Amino acid sequence: MKFELRFTKRFERNIKRLSSLEQKLVANKLKVLMVNPFYPSLRAKKIQGFDDLFECSVNMDIRILLWRYEDGKIILLLDIGHHQIVDKM
Repeated sequence: MKFELRFTKRFERNIKRLSSLEQKLVANKLKVLMVNPFYPSLRAKKIQGFDDLFECSVNMDIRILLWRYEDGKIILLLDIGHHQIVDKM
């Protein structure tokens, strides 16, 4: 099953703040996320203290996403940025 990705305005705003190289890395990871959100290279995990929020890695510095599932087939991407975005939650 392939997931549909949807983006919040916050995600769209913050992805533009990344360098063009970082944006290319994100695009590749999003392709993987659509097919298998728990593919090992994504290092996806549930965010502690939340029932429905997840994060995964683009690389060791950039965290995609905070995301949640909607209707079992949509991944809503909430935010992206450097590792500290998880600390803001």
